[in-house]
Amino acid sequence: MQATGPDHPTRDAGFGIYLHWPFCAAKCPYCDFNSHVRHAGVDEARFRDAFRHEIDHAAARTPGRTVTSIFLGGGTPSLMQPATVAGLLDAVAARWSVAPDAEITLEANPSSVEAARFRGYRAAGVNRVSLGVQALNDAALRTLGRLHDVRQALDAIRVAQATFDRTSFDLIYARPDQTPALWRDELAEALDRAGEHLSLYQLTIEPGTPFQGLAERGKLVVPDDETGRALYDVTQELCAAAGLPAYEISNHARPGAESRHNLLYWRYGEYAGIGPGAHGRLVTEAGRIGTVTERMPEAWLGRVERDGHGIVETEALSSNDQADEFLVMGLRLREGIDPDRYAALKGRPLNGNRIGMLAGDGLLERRPGGRIAATARGAPVLNAIVAELAG
Repeated sequence: MQATGPDHPTRDAGFGIYLHWPFCAAKCPYCDFNSHVRHAGVDEARFRDAFRHEIDHAAARTPGRTVTSIFLGGGTPSLMQPATVAGLLDAVAARWSVAPDAEITLEANPSSVEAARFRGYRAAGVNRVSLGVQALNDAALRTLGRLHDVRQALDAIRVAQATFDRTSFDLIYARPDQTPALWRDELAEALDRAGEHLSLYQLTIEPGTPFQGLAERGKLVVPDDETGRALYDVTQELCAAAGLPAYEISNHARPGAESRHNLLYWRYGEYAGIGPGAHGRLVTEAGRIGTVTERMPEAWLGRVERDGHGIVETEALSSNDQADEFLVMGLRLREGIDPDRYAALKGRPLNGNRIGMLAGDGLLERRPGGRIAATARGAPVLNAIVAELAG
């Protein structure tokens, strides 16, 4: 990967652009992402222009970079017209050099998939699509508040795979009343439909969501820890057997088909966060910083039109902050982390005795090149491993 920008220990991890389109047709009851429903419609031209201004601001802070990946997330980016997507990608290309093999991903919901629109996204420059399928069971889709059914999901998968060389879709498991046997059948069907990549997330009850209220009142019961672990084990078994092993705790791909943008996050690369509620990690001459933009779309729009950007928080990251983030992100990967990079960020090495203890317990392993990684046994208790190593 081409290294650009100021020198730092993870300089070769790439430089990405995250573009957050915050609008959805409906708000799912499990979702705590920054997404908003606007029944009166969205002035796409005005938001497009604001995105361009914020791109200009980010580019002025990051001269000389080469963009290795772009991710249009949300919300539901597939609610945008292809011309809006083209405008955003053109704005990125006008301010930075974009690598010839850059990965450009757009998230889409099956209920907003149309073949003509997908062809428009491809013409705009999108070369990878990630579909939020979430379940291959109509009752589960209703519980999850999704607007599509299984038939629409399968149709969307077919359209995406016919239009783009690279596709992925998401499923949520550990849903209410889901057993390992039921999940085994559903996941087997998903693997039959999948191309190169699947994202498989255990349902978690997030604070402030409608699901939290239902769970507190006993009206929503998710599988217990033992069943959750059995569901996780089924996931690893079936995906590995199908040739899509886990390369990260929740992500599975054929070798070489991993999401490059997400790898950039997990390898602690540099990325600009553009749009309402977007987070960024940039390296300046003064060090690495974290940025956060205004969450509310209209308030963000006003800030950008007034100030040229919607950033409401800029944090200088200490060496401890950087090392902790590197550890938390990197140990999610099957490839693990390079301890020398941790030492370069932290200013001191990891504790060898603690590594040895965790390895002795079967939770960590040493990999080629001196890397350390969580084992299959360690992955489900990663938070405890990170706490032990960082302490």
